Amino acid sequence: MRVFFSGGGTGGHLYPGLAIARALVRRAPQVVPHFIGAQRGIEREVLPTTEFSHTLLELHPLYRSAPWRNWRTVTGGVQAWRAIGRLAAAERPAAVIGTGGYAAGAALAWGHVHRVPLVLHECDSFPGKVTRWFAPRAAVLSLGFPEATRTVTTGARTRVVPSGNPIAPPAAQDREAARARWGIRANALVLLIVGGSQGSAALNEAVAAWVRAGLPDGVQLIWATGRAHHERFVSLAGPDVRVVPYLAPIADAYAAADLALTRAGAMTIAELCAWGIPSVLVPLPTAAQDHQTHNARTLASAGACVHLPQSELGPDALSALIGALQRDPMRREAMTVAARTRGRPHAAAEIADIIATHVLKLP
Repeated sequence: MRVFFSGGGTGGHLYPGLAIARALVRRAPQVVPHFIGAQRGIEREVLPTTEFSHTLLELHPLYRSAPWRNWRTVTGGVQAWRAIGRLAAAERPAAVIGTGGYAAGAALAWGHVHRVPLVLHECDSFPGKVTRWFAPRAAVLSLGFPEATRTVTTGARTRVVPSGNPIAPPAAQDREAARARWGIRANALVLLIVGGSQGSAALNEAVAAWVRAGLPDGVQLIWATGRAHHERFVSLAGPDVRVVPYLAPIADAYAAADLALTRAGAMTIAELCAWGIPSVLVPLPTAAQDHQTHNARTLASAGACVHLPQSELGPDALSALIGALQRDPMRREAMTVAARTRGRPHAAAEIADIIATHVLKLP
């Protein structure tokens, strides 16, 4: 039983699809996922390393600031439509599952026209254009944030599932052993700093200035700079500062952390909530439709994070904010409880079960 998965451009749209596909195969081994993505997205690097067959197409987003370039979008869409048709001619899919981003649009449109059931997963608190367009036509819409229902319209038969975002569930970790592996002192407050897989120049510069000015007593950092930034900042490593290019796997760092300073991507937030880690979220101001700001505000309203706009980010702000949280363990504990309340570590299995029973009609 073949199922098309489509979504990408960024990891926040691709990785949920991979998590759902793996959970669906565990739930129903007869399902054979096939991924459809863009040649210019992160899927070009990631999909060849997975167990799934895939097709990469010449897909482009809408160029809002340079509309004269949209001929590429139209031409790529026509070519993609034909390519998807050829894939389906070999074996018609039982469903098309879209996880967001411009890369999902062509496959979802093809599925709708050819009366193939559509399943959508929206990772952000403010749904993207692809989700808003296809939600009225979907059999199932799963949501990373339940608040997304405020800004999306569904069809009369659409099953809306506030599932949370599909991630790898937290592995059992011995906190003290994890802290020992990082060389953490007893009673230190451990701040985990992650700017995403590529790193964040803004976060790195602010943290570097903070380290140079002097960290609050009792604060230690696990700082993932991103591979491209590591050489520039590794000289700041010391007894209280661990500087690494990337965290893979990240479980040891999560297990050791008391607090996190990160961007406000949906998948990062899902992992922090599943692990119960209080956070300071600095949204990427250039994110599409400013969705990271929506994510941060939503989590702050739930009491699980502090929203720190990038315009206010700097060494003085970090020293004041982290110092205040260090001195207030009760506030940190309340943030931990709020984060865990929103954590959905088994979202992938829940989504897969609904797809299997509600869409694929499997026992």
